[in-house]
Amino acid sequence: MDRYVTGDVIRRLREGRRMTQEELAEKLFVSGKAVSKWETGRGYPDVSLLEPLAGALGISVIELLSGNCIRNRNRSANMTRVRWYVCPVCGNVIQTTGEAVISCCGIALPPLEPEPADGDHEITVEIAEDEYFVSVRHPMTKDHYISFLSAAADQGTQFVKLYPEGNAEAWFKIRRVKALYAFCNRHGLFRVKVGGPGAGGNLYPGLLSR
Repeated sequence: MDRYVTGDVIRRLREGRRMTQEELAEKLFVSGKAVSKWETGRGYPDVSLLEPLAGALGISVIELLSGNCIRNRNRSANMTRVRWYVCPVCGNVIQTTGEAVISCCGIALPPLEPEPADGDHEITVEIAEDEYFVSVRHPMTKDHYISFLSAAADQGTQFVKLYPEGNAEAWFKIRRVKALYAFCNRHGLFRVKVGGPGAGGNLYPGLLSR
């Protein structure tokens, strides 16, 4: 597959059917914010959503995928910030220390934009000695699940891949951790900041707003 549905195609077809972003989101059981991300090129619909998306827009999946090719736009690297890329076709997860030109399964991938954890993606943190026990109360079905959890420190990251029908939880070493991430395959990347003064990352309560 060298093409994937573009935001322009989704927006044009949605407007052609006189639907709002919220109305399309309701048909797909996702948030209006998720649809907005697709249409502005800040994310892609998961591959499991292509058939219902095409149905909601009144076309076939082949027609949906026949839009313009997605082209990468190279950006200046920022070595101080972690970036995540997730392939909507195979689920491959790629992490970089700055934005990069990344492709998988023949399509270019945009960097994920983390949002503050919300009520449907609340990241719970408990401390046991020198570790964080991180969990997310979230469905873990084949079509809707938390794909990975990660802990980002100033010297590196810890990563745990999760799978449908498992538990959305993981253990991470506390030292120097600044933020925790959870990726939902339908709604994107969520983040909470942790730690406090001293940069040891071991103060709790220490969940801070984004």
